Amino acid sequence: MSASAVNLVSHPLVQHKLTLMRDRDRSTKGFRELLNEIGMLLCYEVTRDLPLEMVNIETPLLPMKAPKIAGKKLTFAPILRAGVGFLDGMLALVPSARVAHIGLYRDPQSLQAVEYYFKAPSDLSDRTVILMDPMLATGNSACAAASLLKTRGARDIRFVCLLAAPEGIAHFQSEHPDVPVWTAAVDDRLNDHGYILPGLGDAGDRMYGTK
Repeated sequence: MSASAVNLVSHPLVQHKLTLMRDRDRSTKGFRELLNEIGMLLCYEVTRDLPLEMVNIETPLLPMKAPKIAGKKLTFAPILRAGVGFLDGMLALVPSARVAHIGLYRDPQSLQAVEYYFKAPSDLSDRTVILMDPMLATGNSACAAASLLKTRGARDIRFVCLLAAPEGIAHFQSEHPDVPVWTAAVDDRLNDHGYILPGLGDAGDRMYGTK
């Protein structure tokens, strides 16, 4: 896999749940639950190649050598606010992970990302960082978030999203070619307001009932 690869997660459960989320009549509760479930499934995919080391353990019957994830634990880095929808599902799989919070909002005129909060562990250089946001639309927020993580020393970053637009992928890869992307779907295009088409609307609004 090249560093700039886009990994399309085609697992039937992911695709099924994504279709349910696209439905305009899906309730806020249902949307939130599905986003949490997909977060868990995407976490499984994005961590598929984590390095393992053999350690000595005692089973109830015999001692043995068994595989264990090598190195320090992961850091999950959701982009506020919608990225938090992935967090509980991912923490269910990796409860010992550290969490970085990246607060960005999109200026409605310029569509540029504006930072308002950033809090991260101090040892990001030693950890695999999973950056997450449901939508990779213009790519502005993802690019800004990856840059912030790199200023704190992050060297192994992976970006996870639910939906991506070709424009967002191109922008993100032009600025961060070393950060691979995992997504459940690459949709057709952006509209004039920077929303993914056909998409599923504003993930944050649908998750929190503010649409």
